[in-house]
Amino acid sequence: MKNSPAQFVREVRQEATKVTWPNRKETGISTVMVFVFTILAALFFLLVDQIVQFGVKLVLGLGG
Repeated sequence: MKNSPAQFVREVRQEATKVTWPNRKETGISTVMVFVFTILAALFFLLVDQIVQFGVKLVLGLGG
């Protein structure tokens, strides 16, 4: 059975009232955590890149 567009909008509004939004403190903490993990991931991949680069130079004898 297909619902009308008006019925769909009513159902969407009804579901939207059930959403629990984070407060200001939770949003701030989440934002800081995203930045921290982004920096940690960047450092990890920098380290892995340096190790792989060293290994390739060692195996292929490139770069002096």
